[in-house]
Amino acid sequence: MNLEQLASFVEVANTGHFTKAAATLHLAQPSLSRQISTLEKELGSELFHRAHGHISLTAAGETLLPSARRMLADAEAVRRDMDELAGLRKGRIRLGATPTLCVSLVAEAISGFHHEHPGVELELVERGSRELIEALGAGELDLALITRTLSPSAQMPRLRMQGVLSEDLVVIAATESSRGGAEFLPGDTVTLADVAALPQVLFHHGYDLREATSAAFDAAGLAPNIVVEGAEMDAVLRFVERGLGIAIVPAMVLVDRPRLTSAQLVEPRLSRTVSLATRADVRPTRAASAMETTILSTARVLAEEDAGLAAHVRLVG
Repeated sequence: MNLEQLASFVEVANTGHFTKAAATLHLAQPSLSRQISTLEKELGSELFHRAHGHISLTAAGETLLPSARRMLADAEAVRRDMDELAGLRKGRIRLGATPTLCVSLVAEAISGFHHEHPGVELELVERGSRELIEALGAGELDLALITRTLSPSAQMPRLRMQGVLSEDLVVIAATESSRGGAEFLPGDTVTLADVAALPQVLFHHGYDLREATSAAFDAAGLAPNIVVEGAEMDAVLRFVERGLGIAIVPAMVLVDRPRLTSAQLVEPRLSRTVSLATRADVRPTRAASAMETTILSTARVLAEEDAGLAAHVRLVG
């Protein structure tokens, strides 16, 4: 039994599919299948039920999975300890973040960090807040930027949560809309009722922003005029730039978006808190500590020095 076999086993268990697992691991599918078969022979038990293209864990597989995950996490910890001996000349950071933060705060922070520490390898995991918390607890991440308010004691007693920013949600439109002019000018304010009357691009159901804005519309007894729905952040921004409609988004995504204009949403004013989550029971590596410092300093610059964001982004904590 070796770590490569265990990693293959865990990935197949996570995806429920040999082809998807092979793609994620950058292996040819026959190589992946041989690794799993060899592991099963060494253990003397089949780990997966294989029937009509459907993959599921056997009882032996269910027993092995948590142990395999722990062994892989322990191996990663050993690797990080060895990287520590080389200081910040090398190393690896596993940073988790929500999709909306990946196009704003995270992009700025990673750019600055890589400039200062080019030898450190960065792995970015883009998921929803709840999934990031679970990955952090499983030892799959070093730190995570989340936007959902969670109770540390309820979700994971060993979680340390540090508030970073409070960020307004704003209404965006194309600088030059399909009607030949801006929907509104920077500095304008609009109510939720105003927004409901305009064609709107919406995120997919399950997206934190979609749930927050849908709750606000429901509370006000309003129904949005939907022109497109089901998109991720990049697509929403692109659709709005093309003049398809307006959208409600976090203020920070407007950084370096000259084709978008924004207005302050009032009645109600919606905002969210960005928090940095780490494990309180795990000593952070020097690289992870340096990344945390970079994230906090980047947040400070966005909140205090970016004139376009000053009215919408506030430091917390």
